[in-house]
Amino acid sequence: MNGGPSGFQNAPVSRAFVLASGLLTIYFGIQGRSSTLGLSYQESFKKLKIWKLIASVFAFSSTPELMFGLYLLYYFRVFERQIGSNKYSVFILFSVIVSSVFEVLALTLLKDPTLNILTSGPYGLIFSSFVPFYFDIPVSTRFRIFGVSISDKSFIYLAGLQLLFSSWKRSILPGICGILAGSFYRLNILRIRKIKFPAFIASFFSRLSLPSPGTTPPTTSSRNVIGNIPSFTGRERNNPIAPPAFTAEPPEESITTLVSMGFDRNTARQALIHARNDINMATNILLESQSN
Repeated sequence: MNGGPSGFQNAPVSRAFVLASGLLTIYFGIQGRSSTLGLSYQESFKKLKIWKLIASVFAFSSTPELMFGLYLLYYFRVFERQIGSNKYSVFILFSVIVSSVFEVLALTLLKDPTLNILTSGPYGLIFSSFVPFYFDIPVSTRFRIFGVSISDKSFIYLAGLQLLFSSWKRSILPGICGILAGSFYRLNILRIRKIKFPAFIASFFSRLSLPSPGTTPPTTSSRNVIGNIPSFTGRERNNPIAPPAFTAEPPEESITTLVSMGFDRNTARQALIHARNDINMATNILLESQSN
């Protein structure tokens, strides 16, 4: 199991978030202020330190948390590739806001002196992502170590557990709030999964981010082809990928990439053939067929 192609190809929002998180962690670490960035009801709301609330969403409080956190954020870029940058931006915003509200409520209700300040970092987004990771990402390989059955997803769970218990109660609470936010998103509360940002906002991160290694800018002909992808309706829904004239066998690496995103292997192969082995176009075909 992997997150698809290496780098941030087709994941500009994930790249921007990872860069912001890493740079802000280093910046506040150099200033010696990392340990004071965590969410605090007293400082963030009663003293109106809104900048601290925003900083706590991005910057981790320690180097180990940064390493595990960025690893998970990098892996979870697979969800942006699945649902598109627009909807993934909505997922990020929803996860951050809802998890932060839960954290504030928990701090207010628990009144635990050991929880006067929570650990900082994008715990809401990371642990929200574990909800679709559990339900939507299939296990591709299983193996046994010392008689214990382990899947390839186990390493992601272990990294999540390490991050969850990194600061004990100060990190467990944000993690739980993130899982709750992810569950609310999956339950489609307020029809959140149907919401999209305006086109000019959705394209902002694509214009802002530098090209990923191996990414080639789309040509005019490729844009025309993508624009002519048929929508799958009626009888075609039972067999969404129509037989194309182009029959070259898709590369195994491309098939594996689409399978890692949660698509069926045979459907992924047919989509690649239909898209003339263009993995970006094949992804669009698969997503469109799922939405109908």
